[in-house]
This record gives sequence, C-alpha cells and structure tokens, in this order.
Amino acid sequence: MPELPVSRRSFFGATGFAATGLAATGIAGAAQVAEAQSSEPPAVVQTPYPVSTARAQGDPIRIVTMHDLAPDEIARIKAAAPHVELVVCTNYSEFLKRLADAEVLIGEPDAQTLKAAPKLKWVQVGGAGMEWMGAELRNSPVVVTNCARTFAPGITETGMGLLLCLTRGITKYYMPQFYKHDLKPVGTPRSGDHIELAGRTMGIVGMGGIGSALARRAHYGFEMRVVATDAKPLPRPEYVAELHDPGWFPEMAKQVDVLVAAAPHTARTEGMFNEQIFRSMRKGSYFLALSRGRLYDDMALVRVLRDGHLAGAGLDVFPIEPPPRDHPIFELSNVAMTPHTSGWSAERQTRLIDLYAENVRRYFIGEPLLNVVDKQRGY
Repeated sequence: MPELPVSRRSFFGATGFAATGLAATGIAGAAQVAEAQSSEPPAVVQTPYPVSTARAQGDPIRIVTMHDLAPDEIARIKAAAPHVELVVCTNYSEFLKRLADAEVLIGEPDAQTLKAAPKLKWVQVGGAGMEWMGAELRNSPVVVTNCARTFAPGITETGMGLLLCLTRGITKYYMPQFYKHDLKPVGTPRSGDHIELAGRTMGIVGMGGIGSALARRAHYGFEMRVVATDAKPLPRPEYVAELHDPGWFPEMAKQVDVLVAAAPHTARTEGMFNEQIFRSMRKGSYFLALSRGRLYDDMALVRVLRDGHLAGAGLDVFPIEPPPRDHPIFELSNVAMTPHTSGWSAERQTRLIDLYAENVRRYFIGEPLLNVVDKQRGY
C-alpha cells in the first residue's frame, strides 16, 4: 500500500476511547491512557481525507455548535490546539449563518445543515448512537466521530444496579413496603426469593463500549460467566468465556441467566429481542436493555414478564421515550426502570469534553481521530 501524506486535513480515523483518565493525564496523554486502559487492541479504520493541505498562517480551525457548552468547557476545547475558533450558537438562524465558514461541527447535522456548510470536513457527534444519520451525511465525504465508550461507566453501573434491584428483591418486595413504612422479610433464607449472581451466566449482545465495560464488571466484580456476540471480528477478552458473531445470538439466548441488549440501533438490530427470543430463554432469567429501546419488542417483554417466564427486566431505554403513562410496563412489579439517564454524571461530562479536545488536538496535527464512525454500518 502506498504511503499517504498525513496532515491536519489528511487524517486517519481510529476507534477506541478510554472512559477514564484523561483529566488526570492531560489532553496530550489521552492516547496513551486509552491504550494503557484497554485490554483489547483498538480497531483502526484508516480513512484518508483527500483534500488540500494548504492553510494560511494563523488561519483558525472554525468549529460551530448549538450544544450548550459551559465557558470552562469552551476554554478546554480551544486550548487543545492553536487558532481554534469555537462558536456556540444560541439560535438556528445564527447557526446556519456560521456554518458557511465552518470546517468542524459539534452536533448531529441534518440535510439542511450539511447544505449550509460547504467547507465542512469533520463532524463530532455529541452521543454514541448514529440511528439518526440521514443519507446525506452517510454518503458525504465528511468524517464523523462519536462518543462511544464515553458513557459506558455510568451506563454499566446503572445496569448492574437495576439487575441487583431485581435479583435481591429490592424492586419487587422491599420498595413497595418502604413506601408504606413497613418492612418485613420475604421468603426464607433458603427460598429463591433472593438470587446471587456469582456463577451465573450473562449474555451480552454488542461488545462495544457498554458491552465490554459491563462484561468486565460482571466477571471481575460479580464472578459471573460472560458470553457475547459482536458484528465485528474482535479478539476475545480474558473476561469473556465465549465470543461469537451475531449468528450465535439465538443459541446464546437459550443458555444465559441474564441477557443484555448493548448493541447499536441499526436495521439489523431493530426488534431482535422479540417474543421468540424471550420464550427461548431459561425460565426465571433476566433481561437488561442498556443501549437503544428499539432493539426489543416491549409488548412481548410485558407478556413474558407478566406470565412469569422471565423473572425480571432492567430497562434504561424504551422503544418510545418516555413510555406512555398507560403502558402496561408500569403495572409490573418485576421491572426496574430509569428514563434513559444511565449515562449521566459530572464525570461523564468531563470525559465528553476531554474527547472533543483530544480530537481537536489530533485534527490539528494530523493524528488519527478517536471514535471514527463507519457510516455505512451505522456505528
């Protein structure tokens, strides 16, 4: 393969972003932190950007966004490289006007946005999911990076918390009693009303940021056996007993005690957790939905929870958010839910801005960007 010239405008994309450690080491050390903390080699997607490298001395990197960035966050991004011009727009008309000269956008552009930004080279998305992406962006030469792995710590903590609320009887037995100011033990020390996770099997669909972080915590923190599927060919981590392609999913569902939806929302994953899959699971097992709500059939889930085939479900995401007030999911005592807030935390915001700043630094000097999206795959 012939060597490609590398410059700020001829850069390569690389995925993989350490969820923690950037603030402690500084932006310049982010790549080393990511490599040191990851137990898997990053998947590098080489994406040369064939445009002119010529730039007048002092010509700024013009970044435009409508995201509500705090003054200190703006300062951290601008400090990542020389001559960074970051404009935070407060209304859409100003946004469209500023886009005329922007080469970088922080946000989720639609067709109108792209049309207004003829100089756009790179889009830094503010989230991880890409299901909103239209054909205009998908088929454009604009490079897209997302925030995969940035939210994984909070999401996986919430996931394990929801699961523990179910297995330890907190949701079903003790919270209802708590609200009545009357706590009494349910069952006996020998009964199956309280379940331990150690030695049980968790099956994870999607070994991206959420899936890999959850697998580590389930295995090392709770002594669970972890099996998984992923659409990309990945080396099997030491904390995962089996890792297969998506074709193994129906077989995996039959043998796990906890089944986890951690995959991105694409045409192939939409509705994959259906009644047939739920019915194939072991009686008394659990389901966790942590990535996108449209991966599962909510009414099928209600049926298998209502008749006791599944022991419980922990849901941070739902097909329609928020779920309608009259949805039957609210009638079930074996469900623990949060309103798609599992990725929220002050620490998460620090990681988010660190990622933005690190990618600006890389863009300026022509290093591989972090978290480049495969626009045709949709993640």
